[in-house]
Formats: sequence, structure tokens, C-alpha cells
Amino acid sequence: WPQDENANDPASDLARFYPGTCLETGYDILFFWVARMVMLGIELTGVSPFQVIYLHGLVRATDGSKMSKTKGNVVDPLDTVDEYGADSLRYSLVTGVTPGQDIPLNMEKIAANKAFANKLWNCCKFVKDNALKDAGDDELASLGVNGPLEKEEFDALALPERYIISKCHELVESVTSDIEKYQLGAAGSKIYEFLWDQYADWYIEISKTRLYEGFGGGGDDAKTARRVLVYILDTSMRLLHPYMPYVTEQLWHHLPRAPKADGMAANALMLADWPQMDDSTPLVKDADAIATFECFQALTRSIRNARAEYNVEQGKKISATIVASGHLKEAIEAELKSLVMLAKLDPDQVAVVEASSDEAKAMAAGDAAQLVVQDGVEAYLPLSGLIDVEKEKQRLEKQSTK
Repeated sequence: WPQDENANDPASDLARFYPGTCLETGYDILFFWVARMVMLGIELTGVSPFQVIYLHGLVRATDGSKMSKTKGNVVDPLDTVDEYGADSLRYSLVTGVTPGQDIPLNMEKIAANKAFANKLWNCCKFVKDNALKDAGDDELASLGVNGPLEKEEFDALALPERYIISKCHELVESVTSDIEKYQLGAAGSKIYEFLWDQYADWYIEISKTRLYEGFGGGGDDAKTARRVLVYILDTSMRLLHPYMPYVTEQLWHHLPRAPKADGMAANALMLADWPQMDDSTPLVKDADAIATFECFQALTRSIRNARAEYNVEQGKKISATIVASGHLKEAIEAELKSLVMLAKLDPDQVAVVEASSDEAKAMAAGDAAQLVVQDGVEAYLPLSGLIDVEKEKQRLEKQSTK
């Protein structure tokens, strides 16, 4: 028993487990239990049992009412786990925490987070079964993540790689700061947005132009893509592990891993280092790469939106002329194959021309849809490749007479 142990003995259970650091609890038992724990701990040991009390809201029914057997709105967590998985429920509850508010248990949100877990599985499957299938044993052994990416390696990367790593490192710093401030819901939501909106929707798609020879990839480009794909996925799963421990632990073991560190009981994600262990050493980032690639993203979205607006067939490839200047023109030219794939352009009918050049003036005067992406970047899509001009005129005339 604790009273039979010497609290000054560092090997005793009392010295090891008392006092704690943080108590997590609902606000409804603050005075029923928490205050009594503090008073009794101070009375018996002279030390408060914890330094921080993290109060969260109560889990309520979807409509915000209190769960009651009389109302018949009680949700059995075991049934929810059977249907959606433990990690989906856990992630929904933790990210649903808003200071000062209760947590409505929304089944649609849990189902959406189950889809997120499935998305993470699909990302890992792509990396393992596609990106890494041609990697040799020596390369696989070198892909294990044993620390942050160094600046020398970072500076040698192409624009999309520098962008996704910069965004990942921004995420690490932001999530670390949020968790230290107990803003758990905000931190979890940021990981979700990054993995789905940036890693899956953008970088995995662009990596195909590096991995597959049909898109002009292969060789050193493929090796670089594999390195970045594994690094980002490994780092993201370390961040997500406190929120989805079972899914991330299982998937992490399918990725290349660094050898077990000395003193580590097992080579497990649960025991792996946090992505940023030393706050005094900032992670490498490139603000210019972020701004430039965001321009590339805006250009891609503009062309996609134009295709949808003109009802262009999904599989049809269209021609385009991109007008830009300076470093933006160089960046677009360097990633032209990525733009061709993402926007479904005809590679033989795509050009990047200097702003104010004769080619740019000719396109502006011609019969083309003009897309203003941002200051200094425009795209021209010839209408002949988008629509049947005569049919479109007739449609607009009929519309104007209504």
C-alpha cells in the first residue's frame, strides 16, 4: 500500500506514479470527485495529485439532449465500435471537443471518420503495393524514417516535394503546439485536412508522374518520390497515432522502418519518436515553394472548373496555353507533365508562353476561354476544343428569350 512505501525511494510505486501531471474528466464531477482527490492528496502527501485538470464536455445525443434510457436515445459504444471501429469513434469524440461545449454523438460524423481511416489505408496500400514495388532491398532499408528531413536533402528536391514537406513540417509544428495547449480537437482536424486534401489529393497524384514511365517518370525521380511518400506518411501517422492508435499502428508496420533504437522495448509506432523532439531546431520549410505551388494548384483548379462549366467529357483531353512570367513560368514548365495529367490536357497542344509575348497577345485576341488564375498567370482554352460553338450559340439564344 502507498502508506507502507517510502516516498523518497525513487524505485517505489508511489514515487513513480504520484503525483501525476494531467487529469482528464468531464466538468460534471469537478466538485464530486476532482476537488476531493486534490484535498485528500494534499492532506496525505502534501502534494497535489496533478498539475492540470483538463475538463471537456459531456457526450450527448445527436440533438444535444442528455442520453436517457427513458427517451431511448442511449448509444451503446460497443455497438458503435462493432459497426464503425474503435478508432473512428475515438477520433470523432476527441476532435469533437470544443472548450465550453458538450459533444453531440453524430453517427454521420463517425461514418465519415471511418471513411477517413479507409482513406489512410488506401494511401498506405498505394505506397506499399505501387510506389515501393520496384524498390530494391537496399533502397527499402534506407527509406525508414529516423528523424526530420535535413536541409541539404530538402533543397535538392523539386517544387511539389518541397511544397508537401513544407506543409507537413508546418503541420508538425502546429499540431505539437495545439496538443501542448490542450487544443486536441483543432490538432486532430488539421491532420485530417492535410492527409486528405494535400497528401492524397495532390502529392500522391503528382507522384505518379515520377513513378510511372508512362508519365515520363522512373529512375532517380521515382526514388525521390518514394522517399517523400514514405517520409510524409510516416510523419503523419506519428501525429495521428494518439487519435487513431489501432489503425496507425497496423499500417505503420507495412512501411519501411528504421531499426529499433537502443533501449526501445519494441519497434512500434507507440514507442517511436514524435516528429519534432527538439523545439530549438526548426523543421525545414520553404515559403516561396508553398506560394508557387499554390499558384500551380489554382491553375489546375481553374482548368478543371472550366471543363465542368463547359460540360467537357470526362476522358477528353483539351488544349491550353498558359501565360506567365518569371519564376512562375519556370515552375509551370518544370511541372508541365503534372499539369497535363491533373487537368487532363493534350500534351501535344499545351504551351507555356511569356506574358506580353506575341503568342500571348494572339491567344487573347482569339476565340478562347480566358482564365485569370492570379496576377501574372492566365490560361487560355480554345473554345473549339471545349464546345460545339454553333450549338452553344443556339443554347444561349434560347436561354436569353426565356
